[in-house]
Amino acid sequence: MLDYILFDERSWRDFIDYLRQLGLEPEVSVGDEGWLVALPEDLDEAIDAKIEACYDRLLDRDEIRIAAGEGEAHRHRAGVNVNLGDGRVVQAPVDPGLMRRLLAAVSPGELGEFVDAIVAAVENPDDRPLCQR
Repeated sequence: MLDYILFDERSWRDFIDYLRQLGLEPEVSVGDEGWLVALPEDLDEAIDAKIEACYDRLLDRDEIRIAAGEGEAHRHRAGVNVNLGDGRVVQAPVDPGLMRRLLAAVSPGELGEFVDAIVAAVENPDDRPLCQR
């Protein structure tokens, strides 16, 4: 699943509405960290690009609201889901600015693959050089 987090309920609702206009049925929830939206990873590239552009606009709007101290946009946090080998999923906090730059370069799915590779290397260390694996 591709996970998106928003920091203001209005942006969350706008994002959900936009996704539904695209014919998608997102999984939605509210957590301690913010308003969450999950989508399947196997989205068409053109749809994925539209979703990312909308998400970026909404994050920009949230950032403006946070800076102005407006409404519910009082939390500016970001995180990455980390899938542990024992089946647990935990969140690693990431600086929101860094997360924004990462997501400008890679999709949430690609970021998840990167994090999963790091977790696998930490949980199952292999001292051999990469060329010998």
